[in-house]
Amino acid sequence: MNALLDLPRPLAAANLTQVSHAVAVEERTAANGHRGGILWMTGLSGAGKSTLAMAAERALFERGWQVFVLDGDNVRNGLNAGLGFSAADRSENIRRVAEAAKLFADAGMLVIASLISPLQADRARARAIGGDRFHEVFVAANLATCESRDPKGLYKKARAGAIPEFTGISAPYEAPETAELTIDTGVLSRAEALDELLDYIDRAFGKAAVTQGRV
Repeated sequence: MNALLDLPRPLAAANLTQVSHAVAVEERTAANGHRGGILWMTGLSGAGKSTLAMAAERALFERGWQVFVLDGDNVRNGLNAGLGFSAADRSENIRRVAEAAKLFADAGMLVIASLISPLQADRARARAIGGDRFHEVFVAANLATCESRDPKGLYKKARAGAIPEFTGISAPYEAPETAELTIDTGVLSRAEALDELLDYIDRAFGKAAVTQGRV
């Protein structure tokens, strides 16, 4: 048993030493041909975040990018399986995903995090963790559009009272005010939405960004 695990968190942290990597960020960027970063996709359930994220992952992978999606449901089945849906647990879920996304970005990968992440404060903390490499994408389909899709049947359950504190119905969603990109999937087709997202990714993380020293 590691004795540090039994120490109070502040005391344990005082006995930890940050270890430097032997591979520089610039070396990873040169090897990958793109910068590492975090694309944080937020929006209501049914807005199309996961569909768009997975389509972008496929398209970028076929171009030779190092890319991976951290999907909210998938993460809750593994890394965050022990968390519930209380306000505190939801906040911790987002924090953990942000920390994991930062590690992907440190490794030179583009990580696409797809989570409802309804509260501005939680997204602000995720941005603080990710730093300059954090880019927020608001998938802005409105409630009526999302509820009409209801791909997982969640809105129907929420309306019936089977899911308490459901975002958009019985719990608030705070739309981003300063997102780097807004995509309205209620107006755009899937192909159009994907084109907008990929164009932004190219400008923010691709060769042009590398040349101009952005992110």
